[in-house]
Amino acid sequence: QVQLVESGGGLVQTGGSLRLSCAASGRTFRPYAMGWFRQVPGKEREFVAAISWSGGRRDYADSVKGRFTISRDNTKNTGYLQMNSLKPEDTAVYYCAAGGHFATVPGEYDYWGQGTQVTVSS
Repeated sequence: QVQLVESGGGLVQTGGSLRLSCAASGRTFRPYAMGWFRQVPGKEREFVAAISWSGGRRDYADSVKGRFTISRDNTKNTGYLQMNSLKPEDTAVYYCAAGGHFATVPGEYDYWGQGTQVTVSS
């Protein structure tokens, strides 16, 4: 029904920046919130950031607050995650998600992208 595709991941040195994009397509029939999550082997999927349809409500994990910025451009059906001052502990597969309500837990989202790898070298 809804497809999400992440892009923008890659290798970066400590202190560098990356900008992830999440393009949405398909049969969207209502406004949707978006979130970003990340996952490393052996750990649960971790909340990173979320944004409401209008952009009026945003939230960040404490570990990324002040370094990451979530945004969206609804005219392009695209969400973004700007990541600055990257640290090795940010290394993970990053996933975007879409759902009917603003949320910070994975189970509340209906659609997921395939993920994009972010690797931060020390």
